[in-house]
Amino acid sequence: MFLLLQLLVALVIAAVAFSMVMSVATLVERRTGNAGWVDTIWTFGLGAVCVGAALAPLGLEGWPAARQLLVAALVAAWSVRLGSHIAVRARKSGDDPRYAALRQQWGRHAERKMAMFLQMQALVSIPMIATALLAAHRPAPGLGLQDLVGLALVVAGIAGEAISDRQLRAFRETKAEKGRICDEGLWGWSRHPNYFFEWLTWVGLAVIALDVSGAYWIGWLALGGPACMYWLLVHVSGIPPLEEHMEARHRDAFRAYKARVSAFFPLPPKSSTA
Repeated sequence: MFLLLQLLVALVIAAVAFSMVMSVATLVERRTGNAGWVDTIWTFGLGAVCVGAALAPLGLEGWPAARQLLVAALVAAWSVRLGSHIAVRARKSGDDPRYAALRQQWGRHAERKMAMFLQMQALVSIPMIATALLAAHRPAPGLGLQDLVGLALVVAGIAGEAISDRQLRAFRETKAEKGRICDEGLWGWSRHPNYFFEWLTWVGLAVIALDVSGAYWIGWLALGGPACMYWLLVHVSGIPPLEEHMEARHRDAFRAYKARVSAFFPLPPKSSTA
């Protein structure tokens, strides 16, 4: 019971800290007029908060435990890789079309609603923070097979997302000006492979938190992180607004791509004559 109380207090502190991070993101968005920096700050900020939650002592013996160090390292690697990529994109490409569309929709209330929207992002990020916290503090001695499985999934997620981003960047530099849609490499198996591998990263962290014996039952709540990430990417702020933008830009070509290629999970593409 004492550990549960400690975990709850740590989660509340981390959630408040991340709300402050997104307040900074609000100020940066207003000053620069470039909402692309919002995702950069979200990624670096979430990484920093999750690392802090993972390394929190919580009165454990032998601090920091090997599992705490593992989870902190994995989250840091995810954050640095993705945050750096988004930062480069924001500097080169300018405003994010998803946020630009929201500003236009909100009109004169854009500043106030953007601030509220970014605080909602902080709120829905709490399950991801909880996943890292619960994984790092699973009370089992040493690292076992379960930790290695989680490690493998996180590494696969980070590597797959990096490969997806690299393939898309190479395509844009060579063929995007011809009006084509990237359907090469992983993008021929999923319309959003970067989103899939992002989700897989959090699945791996959740695996580290699970305890099939039932002694650490609260660890199962770590599944809320990848569940929330899936919901956001597939149904809210990821695929829907991005595909609306792509369909308005590419019209029939994008509709054909949608009919041929899976939206999220990488699957063999359907025949173009199907």
